[in-house]
Amino acid sequence: MRRVVSLFLPHLAIERLRRLDRHATPRPERLALHLPIDDDPGECSVPRGGGWRPGARWARAQSPTKVEVAGKIAALPAHAKPPMRELGRRSEAASHPYKSQSVTRPAMIVTRPATAHAPLALVGKVGRREEVVAACAAAASLGIHVGMAATHARALVSDLDFRPAQPEADAVLLDRLALLAVRRWSPIAAATPTDGLWLDLAGCDHLYGGEERFCRRLRAFCQRAGFTARIAVADTPGAAHALARYGREDLTIVPAGGTVQAISPLPIAALRLTGTALSAAKRFGFETIADLLPVARGPLARRLGLPAITRLDQALGGVAEPITPREDVTVPAVERRLLEPIGTAEAIAQVMEDLLGDLAVVLQARGLGARSLRLTGLCVDGTEQVVAVGTSRPTRDVSHLLRLMKLRIERIDPGLGLEQFLLVAPHTEPLDAVDLGAVLAGEVLVRDPARLVDVVAGRIGPNAVYRIAPIPSHVPERAVARADPVEMPAGWPTWRRPVRLFARPEPLWGVIALLPDQPPRRFEWRGEAHKVVAGDGPERIHGEWWRRDAETWAVRDYYRVEDEAGGRFWVFRRGDGTHDDTGDLSWWIHGVFA
Repeated sequence: MRRVVSLFLPHLAIERLRRLDRHATPRPERLALHLPIDDDPGECSVPRGGGWRPGARWARAQSPTKVEVAGKIAALPAHAKPPMRELGRRSEAASHPYKSQSVTRPAMIVTRPATAHAPLALVGKVGRREEVVAACAAAASLGIHVGMAATHARALVSDLDFRPAQPEADAVLLDRLALLAVRRWSPIAAATPTDGLWLDLAGCDHLYGGEERFCRRLRAFCQRAGFTARIAVADTPGAAHALARYGREDLTIVPAGGTVQAISPLPIAALRLTGTALSAAKRFGFETIADLLPVARGPLARRLGLPAITRLDQALGGVAEPITPREDVTVPAVERRLLEPIGTAEAIAQVMEDLLGDLAVVLQARGLGARSLRLTGLCVDGTEQVVAVGTSRPTRDVSHLLRLMKLRIERIDPGLGLEQFLLVAPHTEPLDAVDLGAVLAGEVLVRDPARLVDVVAGRIGPNAVYRIAPIPSHVPERAVARADPVEMPAGWPTWRRPVRLFARPEPLWGVIALLPDQPPRRFEWRGEAHKVVAGDGPERIHGEWWRRDAETWAVRDYYRVEDEAGGRFWVFRRGDGTHDDTGDLSWWIHGVFA
């Protein structure tokens, strides 16, 4: 089900200027810390020209007498005198080097940014006169409101900070937010005309812990950026747009199917009607959306106009309102607009070939190869047909990609005809030139299975084609995992394993075997009795004690057995046949050999 998030930034223009002012304000310079310098520190105990410290035990032979040593000690400055008369090597705790120094630090002036801003209003030209198009809360408390004439506002508050409105800069900021939303939050995101965003959360809300958690994270992001945000989630873009701007709460999440009940108490202006339609609704006594619901569509269209009925149906979900997503310019994409709509498979295949040729040129110029492609066809009635393919390795081979795309033609419903196509490569990887030295030298060329994998995966699904890769585990069902079908796994163990390993072992019945180490002589599996004529084993496998307590003493004894019909099976017994805590001595089959 479609779920749309509407992000409303009511004070976008004002807060954008606040951000610019905050970044333009120079920060106070830090004062340098000047320490006092002693020009005459006195004689040091260590000679400047090198040598040994006077009085060390290994230097006593060089010292003339103790009297001379005492004289040298007395001549040392106070901070260099040793604590003992004999200057020998001792293990003594040294005092802290900065503990006795008293440094007078200059006073530093700490300036904090002011939390209260001066009243601000933006003036723009509406028609032939200048009006207030935006005002902050402080300006509104002084009587300034949106729609007031600029001359009246200046006369009312003479010292108010009036600035010209910059709708182009606001639109650029919204476009940057939409691009950020496409790259980080949802692939379908677009900016509303003046003051917000639309995000389609269908299929991606679970990545953020649900709708409510995503909305709270989105609002926290806006607060860190310095913007006031109101958010609403509904089934349709129109309902989410209305609740974000006219709802009672800053965060509104409408449950699925509750659109009508949620938007009924909202005013008529929440439907994005024109001024003429709003005047007509006021003249006929329509105040809320609930007043429009019981009225027949025909008389209502004659009173308010057909666009008003379209807006109402879009909010209720009766008419589709697609969100044109913001396209990331870094994603390679090509487009074709047709003179006449097409609907045959041959014509669609020809358009695919032309688009792939154009896309290959773009990818080659950037040194990239496509890992996934998405083709979007726009029908005459406004609906879209989307098909996608993926590849195992990056490629820009037109013939190979065209073969994959043709497998998706049967999924395209042209309807009344397709008139526009858009081919996008959302996932690309670097692709360098291929080394053909071995081929030119006549050596044997190892064929790449990537093309075969792509074709097979295009027919039966990408999850149905895979390789088995080894996992470092002795337990058979944990020793393998699915891996990329193109990569060749390595590190397989040397012990033999059956060709067909069951995902879960199956129980055996009527087993006859000698304890503790003999293979079974007879067993029943899937309603058939098998008489064993040869067997080999056991191969003892212990449980992985670090996973759970039940595997601390668990033991499995595996046997390779062959019945009289030639069938070879891989069976095991729980327990070692001696201790009760190693297993219940039940028999299971885990695989079948070729």
